[in-house]
Amino acid sequence: MPYSELRDKMYEKFSKYSQDIMELTKMASKSDIINPKLYEKYDVKRGLRDINGNGVVCGLTEISEIVAFGRDEEGNKIPADGQLFYRGYDIRELVKGAAGRRFAFEEATYLLLFGHLPSAAQLSRFCEILADFRTLPPSFVRDIIMKAPSKDMMNMLARSVLSLYSYDPRPDDVSKKNVLRQSLQLIAQFPLLTVYSQKAYSYYHSDASLFIHKPKAELSTAENILHMLREDSAFTPLEAKVLDLCLVLHAEHGGGNNSTFTTHVVTSSGTDTYSSVAASLGSLKGPKHGGANIKVCEMFDCIKKNVPDFDRGKLKDLLARMLDRDAFDRTGLIYGMGHAVYSLSDPRADILRGFAEKLAAEKHMEAEYEMRNSVAALAAELIAEKRKIYKGVSPNVDFYSGFVYDMLGLPRELYTPFFAVSRIAGWSAHRMEEITNGGKIIRPGYQAVAKRQKYVPLEERKS
Repeated sequence: MPYSELRDKMYEKFSKYSQDIMELTKMASKSDIINPKLYEKYDVKRGLRDINGNGVVCGLTEISEIVAFGRDEEGNKIPADGQLFYRGYDIRELVKGAAGRRFAFEEATYLLLFGHLPSAAQLSRFCEILADFRTLPPSFVRDIIMKAPSKDMMNMLARSVLSLYSYDPRPDDVSKKNVLRQSLQLIAQFPLLTVYSQKAYSYYHSDASLFIHKPKAELSTAENILHMLREDSAFTPLEAKVLDLCLVLHAEHGGGNNSTFTTHVVTSSGTDTYSSVAASLGSLKGPKHGGANIKVCEMFDCIKKNVPDFDRGKLKDLLARMLDRDAFDRTGLIYGMGHAVYSLSDPRADILRGFAEKLAAEKHMEAEYEMRNSVAALAAELIAEKRKIYKGVSPNVDFYSGFVYDMLGLPRELYTPFFAVSRIAGWSAHRMEEITNGGKIIRPGYQAVAKRQKYVPLEERKS
């Protein structure tokens, strides 16, 4: 019996309890409600954020730094253009320094893992190691990826990562040497796991032809992704360069982002690398974290459908309706605008915008690129007006990354997995940092607010 039929029969079996589950859900929902005033009473930083929305400091890291504010002459905190540093190096300088070279992501990964920029010889050797590790165990594609393919790429990726545990001769060895070996393997294998999972998905769920290209040792990570993904394996130098840049910009973003914090928390328990990475993948899958760029693309699909001529007045009207919960998904959000940390600008978006312009010219999509710039300007104006936000609102990296992926012809179900292909570099660096400096299991406190109650014997309870 096909997997899809087995899945449907299992669902039918459980569906007979739908009414019971509905009633239990209502009871659970009622018992789970916590009075918001109690957070203030006990001075609990909800979501590990203070009253101003700033993250509560709960650790130290040398891996990356986000700078979103400056100081005036009197020492007061003021909004500023955002900055991102990898191991103390400004991301803008790293991108500028890698101009014209093919292995910018590999160089950034080396920097994040080892704390210094590699020499030419060190980078060459590092690329050789990754190329040698860019393989999967025998029959892994057939036995793990091609069987019971999920409709969600992130779940397939997590399952594949957990399955690799069984092929590792020392899966539970958490010495730094072994964890580094495992990390390098996963960094090299993630593009294969991601692309091959998408091929299985397309074959089973979209009735597409199945083809599997093996990676080539002489190609970079970005080049191999395009080679394996496209049937003819063809790509232009600019396409590879822009994808390489996207990988660099998503490789790391401070220790406090949700998936990286997950890496620290799970690593502190002493668990294996595969479990740690799978947990971080589960975090990244969430639409509030790694899935945001898909929402941006869906929003622009709506914009192009309703304003096909990209008229500025019509654009402004539609965006206003979005903010008023009267258009698109009626959440009151304009996706891709603003950031939880940055105030005036996201440096990753600033960098990517310039490369998006070049790629748009190559793809003859200049009009759509200009439309996005118009949306960014109009959205900032409307958000400031309607939400009374005066510090300024600018596009974040998701505003342009989805557009770049669309221009590259990448399937949308791969957008978040490609985030993981990049972020595994940062997770690996943070895992090793936690192993070296942690020692104690991370266990934040929760204030209990439930009333004490007296036990009631079963026969005396009311339904």
